[in-house]
Amino acid sequence: MAVTEVQIDEQHAGHDDHDHEHHGNFVTNYIFSQDHKVIGKQFLITGIFWAIIGGGLSIIFRLQLGFPGIELEWLRPLLGNWITETGQLDTEFYLALVTMHGTIMVFFVLTAGLSGTFSNFLIPLQIGARDMASGFMNMLSYWFFFLSSVIMFISLFIETGPAGGGWTIYPPLSALPQAIAGSGLGMTLWLVSMVFFIASTLLGGINYITTIINLRTEGMSFTRLPLTIWAFFLTAILGLLSFPVLVAAALLLVFDRSFGTSFYLSDIYIGGEALPNTGGSPVLFQHLFWFLGHPEVYIIILPALGITSEIISTNSRKPIFGYKAMIGSMMGIGVLSFVVWAHHMFVTGMSPFLGSIFMILTLVIAVPSAIKAFNYITTLWKGNIRFTTAMMFSIGLVSLFISGGVTGIFLGNSALDIFLHDTYFVVAHFHLVMGSSAFFGMVAGIYHWYPKMFGRMLDEKLGYVHFWLTFVGVYMVFFPMHYIGIAGFPRRYYSFTNFDAFSSFGDLNMFVTVAAIITFGAQFIFVFNFFYSMWRGKKAPLNPWESNTLEWTTPREPGHGNWPGKIPSVYRWPYDYSKPGAEGDFIPQTVPLSQTPESNLPHEAEEAKEEKVD
Repeated sequence: MAVTEVQIDEQHAGHDDHDHEHHGNFVTNYIFSQDHKVIGKQFLITGIFWAIIGGGLSIIFRLQLGFPGIELEWLRPLLGNWITETGQLDTEFYLALVTMHGTIMVFFVLTAGLSGTFSNFLIPLQIGARDMASGFMNMLSYWFFFLSSVIMFISLFIETGPAGGGWTIYPPLSALPQAIAGSGLGMTLWLVSMVFFIASTLLGGINYITTIINLRTEGMSFTRLPLTIWAFFLTAILGLLSFPVLVAAALLLVFDRSFGTSFYLSDIYIGGEALPNTGGSPVLFQHLFWFLGHPEVYIIILPALGITSEIISTNSRKPIFGYKAMIGSMMGIGVLSFVVWAHHMFVTGMSPFLGSIFMILTLVIAVPSAIKAFNYITTLWKGNIRFTTAMMFSIGLVSLFISGGVTGIFLGNSALDIFLHDTYFVVAHFHLVMGSSAFFGMVAGIYHWYPKMFGRMLDEKLGYVHFWLTFVGVYMVFFPMHYIGIAGFPRRYYSFTNFDAFSSFGDLNMFVTVAAIITFGAQFIFVFNFFYSMWRGKKAPLNPWESNTLEWTTPREPGHGNWPGKIPSVYRWPYDYSKPGAEGDFIPQTVPLSQTPESNLPHEAEEAKEEKVD
């Protein structure tokens, strides 16, 4: 018997001996809780808070881009001296807004808000475990994230403003405190905040991996895991391997900033005077940053793809097409994500030969990505589709993933990238394929698992309104940016009115800004629905979507330990939908093969003979 199986048996024996009642007070139950479900909700609520902040910041700088020189005096109570005497947005604060928007959305919303929420909430429930391997480490993971959030939030209000060197914090802007206002205390707080954030991510990742390997219920082999769990598992491995590199990069940056070293600095003149730093290279930082930065793209998108796989199969009432191919493609994406980082650096003076190698590797990653898109479409094909809000957001993800992925092929070409680099074409690409796709996956997950989180249903009509405004809005915002980018419009510029070449894009920029405001406003429909339904929503049935996975076998609002009695055993994979010969159109994982002889496939009939049913 494998070690894992022994551990599972011991786990069951140990846990079944008591009733798993959680006897604590308000602080231990809801604040410093070690229950994975509560921690998942804490990540979710914090992620929603940050999404509002991050989205709001983008609206402020979009106002400047859409209406150059606009009077923003009405924002003075909020922004203070960052509104100039003439009532306009300060130019350096504009850079800080762009920086903080990127940082917040990439790390705090789409990494912690997405992966932190659903990995915590779903892993024990879907693999059949009482909780995470280490509840304490799990709690610590959230509170490190919270501390990181507090520090980053404080940086928004300091006199010199938050970090302003871009979310990629390239030196020398980030390495020289005197470079711009945002390079001072704001940058220091950014670095401190990210150290806590990375500690949180690593603690969570170790816990997810350990839990999935060791605490699966009886019968839950790796080939019977839902694709959501596969996605969380591979995402945690990616994070564990890549985030420490950012810590190393940040540490060297701190040395340059504080101790006069020259890892990233060389031959810099300020006010006509040469700085003493020699021998360093800012390109070194870019290598280190993007060694994390590119896997980070998949750390963000893989959980969303896993969630979407589950929702599309359930609501198509069909088995997921190409289960093993989906796992293989996620593994392929994971491996390739570590060898394509330099495609972000084609214009740094890289050797053309090396550029060609990274170009080929980048284009190869399109293959596993295309497999996933193909499998979603073939799962939908001739399905008995139920258009729930979660399903619509999942289909929206597929659309955005394909649209954004296609534009990625252009940017992966080292010759074309020279022209398109740092233009709005890049902005449009990554906002579609990474930002919007992952956001759609996250929202789809909330609509789908809200009944299990809070025991109540979200309002579907409000969900439809939310979906259509968001779906159309996202395309209205980011599709026109491709045209602006192809014309050479550079990103991060405060104003384009001094360039005659771009004056003809004034109307298009205005259109994008208005669309962004509408799309952002639509999210408040979701926020209202989310909090209102928590108390006033319709009570959820035990299995509202008629799904096969284990979490729907728990009580409506599972208590500490998840299942009141013995943890159910698993006898089949999670995608037995509309199986020929079956009585219903779904067969939960807990139904033994020996009880469904009429629908068993030949190999399942053989397995049924050896099945041991409790």
